[in-house]
Amino acid sequence: MNKLYPDAHAALADIVRDGQTLAVGGFGLCGIPEALIGALRDSGAKQLTCISNNAGVDDFGLGQLLVTRQIKKMISSYVGENKEFERQYLTGELELEFTPQGTLAEKLRAGGAGIPAFFTRTGVGTVVAEGKEVREFNGVPHILEPSLTADLALIKAWKADEAGNLVFNMTARNFNPLCAMAGRVTVVEVETLVETGSLDPDEIHLPGIYVDRIVVNATPEKRIEQRTVRN
Repeated sequence: MNKLYPDAHAALADIVRDGQTLAVGGFGLCGIPEALIGALRDSGAKQLTCISNNAGVDDFGLGQLLVTRQIKKMISSYVGENKEFERQYLTGELELEFTPQGTLAEKLRAGGAGIPAFFTRTGVGTVVAEGKEVREFNGVPHILEPSLTADLALIKAWKADEAGNLVFNMTARNFNPLCAMAGRVTVVEVETLVETGSLDPDEIHLPGIYVDRIVVNATPEKRIEQRTVRN
């Protein structure tokens, strides 16, 4: 099975539709699938629900899709660094499901593992718990959190072989494997593609069974969210 596509636009052309739920990897601007997000923007798909730790910045990452009003709902743990995200939420233009960061990660992991829901102490006694079942375990209250799955997952890896086995670069690993597991169809953007069998099995972070399509972007911009320099 050939998983390699010539570019991001070709990889998304026949699978992106209005109203889909997407899981998008990255943390801030670290480990985001830049080319795939650009292709998603260019597709013109609307009424999207995006599961992602955050929505990038105003003119980069998922922030581009907020500007074009393609996203109707974000399921995220952080809205900082993005004024348009904040503005749309406060004016009621954008639905937002705030989710504690660890809970968001576990929702994706559980969804990918076929677990429909789980109990956690995180959020008990806060607005996060409103409307959710509460049960005590060992005398401590926990809330029931439903897991998350997505129609499509867009992720970024450093290296892939032709079978889709992935290696992530340090902290760029972040939410990417979890999004890949939760997606019914997963498209990965990589910087380096190698022949199947050339990766040491011990260095593979995510097996190719989770990956449906591969796009090579050898020269990503890798923009820095906040640059701090010393005078």
